[in-house]
This record gives sequence, C-alpha cells and structure tokens, in this order.
Amino acid sequence: MHEFRYVGGKLFCEGVSVDSLIRKFGTPLYVYSQSTLTGHFQKLDSAMAPVDHLVCFAVKSNSNLSVLRTLANLGSGFDIVSGGELQRVIAAGGDPAKCAFAGVGKTEAEIEYALRSGVYTFNAESEPELERINRVAARIKRTAPVAVRVNPDVAAGTHKKITTGTYENKFGIAFEKIEAVYARAARLKNLRLRGLQMHIGSQITDVAPFEQAVRKVAPLVERLKKKYALEFFSIGGGIGIVYQPALASGAEAWWKSNAARRILTPEKYARKIVPLLKSLGLKILMEPGRFISGNAGILVARIEYVKRTGKKNFLIVDAAMNDLIRPAFYDAYHEIVPVTRKMGKLVESDVVGPICESGDFFCQNRPLPRCGEGDYLALLSAGAYGSVMGSNYNTRSLPVEVLVKGRQASEVRERQPIKNIWAGESIAPWLKR
Repeated sequence: MHEFRYVGGKLFCEGVSVDSLIRKFGTPLYVYSQSTLTGHFQKLDSAMAPVDHLVCFAVKSNSNLSVLRTLANLGSGFDIVSGGELQRVIAAGGDPAKCAFAGVGKTEAEIEYALRSGVYTFNAESEPELERINRVAARIKRTAPVAVRVNPDVAAGTHKKITTGTYENKFGIAFEKIEAVYARAARLKNLRLRGLQMHIGSQITDVAPFEQAVRKVAPLVERLKKKYALEFFSIGGGIGIVYQPALASGAEAWWKSNAARRILTPEKYARKIVPLLKSLGLKILMEPGRFISGNAGILVARIEYVKRTGKKNFLIVDAAMNDLIRPAFYDAYHEIVPVTRKMGKLVESDVVGPICESGDFFCQNRPLPRCGEGDYLALLSAGAYGSVMGSNYNTRSLPVEVLVKGRQASEVRERQPIKNIWAGESIAPWLKR
C-alpha cells in the first residue's frame, strides 16, 4: 500500500527516518515515497496489460515536478485540465503527445497552446467547446484531435463533491445525445474524432460502478468506432485508496483483516473490466491520480500547543487547512500517527491548525496517543489533493516538499519565502502620496 512504517519506534519513509527530515527541513513538511509512486503505477499498468492501453496520471492530484518526472520515466501519459498543467508536464520531461486535455472551461489561449504542443486529445465537455476548438484549430491551420466526454448517468456511490458521472453534475454530455453530437462534430472541418471519454467520479472502492458504466458505454463506442474510425476509449480514473487506519494498528495485522480483503486492487479491477474492453479493438486510456499518488505522501506537523477545555483535548499543530484542505472541504479522513510511536491509553482529541476558521481541523473526537507540545504528527495518505490544493490564506507559506528514494532524500519544493506571497502585488500610486 505504501512505504511508510515504524522502525524501532520511529516513522520511516522507505529508508529515511521522518525525524531526520524534520531536523533538516522543518515543518509543515510533505514527504513523498518514490517507491510507492512507482509501485502503484506499475501494478495498474501490469493489470491492464491484456489490452493496448495508456495510463495517464491525473496531474491535478499531485503536480510536483519530481512526481511528474518519476511517472514520465515510467512511460506514463498525463491527464491535464489546464494550460498550466501542460506546461508543468513539459517542464518535468513529460510527452505532450501522451497528454489528454480535460476540463469544462478551456480558454482559447489554452486550446491554442495545447494544439501547438501536440497533445494526444482534447476531451471536450460540450458542443460550444467543440466549436471553439474547431475555430482555434482553423485559425492556426491545425486539425485538433478530440474525444467527447459522455456522461453515462452512473452513480459512483462516493462523496457528492467528487461524483462526476450523473446528470446532476457539470461534466460531459448526456449519454442519449452523444451520437447526434458526433454527427454534428464530424462536419467541423478542423476536428478529428479520435475517441470517446468518460469518468464517473473519484475515490470509488467498489468495482461495480466501473463495470456498470463500461457495460453501458461499450456498445456506443462500437457504433461510433464504425462510423468515425475512433482510435481510443478513455474509461477515466477514480479507483479509490485506503485512508482508514493501517499503520497505527500495525500494518501486518491490518493486511490480514477483513478491511484489507475489501480493497479494490488493480487485479480485481482488471478482472472485471478488461474482458469488456478486449473486443473493442481500441487503445484504452485510463486517468488515475489518487490511486498512484494518494498513499505515496504524508504531511508532517509539529504540535505547538495542547489545549484542554472542559470537554475537549485540542492538539494545535503548525499545519493548517491551507496546507491540506480535504478534511475541511470533504470531511475527509486521514490516518494520523505520531512520528515517534507512543504506547499507552488513547485520548479523544481534535487535531486543529492555527487558521482563524472553525473548519480548520484534521480530525475531531478521534482516539489518539497522548502527545505533548513539541511532538510531531504525520497525516497519512496526503499525496493526492494535498499540496496542490494549498493556499496562502492568513499569509502562510506553502510547505516544503521532499522526495525519498531508498536512503536518499531531496527537497523538491522549497518552503515559500513569506515575501514571495505578495511579490506580484503593488500599492496603487495614489495611496503613496
């Protein structure tokens, strides 16, 4: 699942103690395991081997250049949702020809940049977008490769803010309208209908919604392939990860538990999905993000104060919702463990940050080992939608990020200097008089 474990009572990332990283880089601190990134990519890539396929890592889940380079070196493609993400992929050594450009609000400037860069496909979300892509392509004398995102109206059974495949969501075009949309798009001279795309949501831990969506959409793909010579079918991402306790209770014991047996592994996923795809004779694109990067990262924080009220035990840490917003935004669970293992009675605690918001918390009323001021906590499974969703709220610096490989560790993003936060701002001239 990941390469974070206790060794002699100390938390390690691969062969490096987290304590040593704290001493060198301070906190808040993101730590990424290259071995975990590599292992998760290769397991999914191997499971899908029976079909021609391309795994396109969802850059929105973690866009650190070293994370992207790790995956580019493994042959990964990339799922991008902005011109900025495409620039990041290129800067990291990724291949634009392996990029699928998704997102509902592509600007003309982004479309032109992506066309000139040679992306593999634009995954279009609406007819106005198809018309815009065609118009931009005509202006610069290019032919744009496109796929339309079909909304299969399949409920993912996950949090409402990360469900994308029903008619209540802003994404894609309704299933029953797709064939008419392709017929109209085929008349746009600067478009090449290259594929069909779908994505039903994120953090899905049961294969049934994926199977239901593929079964529903596959006959549509076959009809479109015959009419327009499609090359690929993108089945999206969304494979969920384990957020629930594993490390605190002992990894070996956890992996023997019933909870471990219920995990949706790449093998379980492929066993159901691959047979449905083989007969299509198309390249299969996948767009996982969290599955690859989620368990590969932790956020480390220092306990600044222990505050006890009549009813509460607050552990006030130096990380905050602007460093990891998922608990505040999604009510998301992250396992929280001490960097130095502690035994004894558990204390029901709230782990909170210094932001002036009641929503600035990482957990509430959770039994945790008794900790004191100056102790360090690690928030596990923070490698996806962690640092990428960070902000400078309360004029707080973005944290340092470190990548570990074996016994090596490297700073892959420096801690943001405070003055850089307002470097692009200025005082209006009339205020200086």
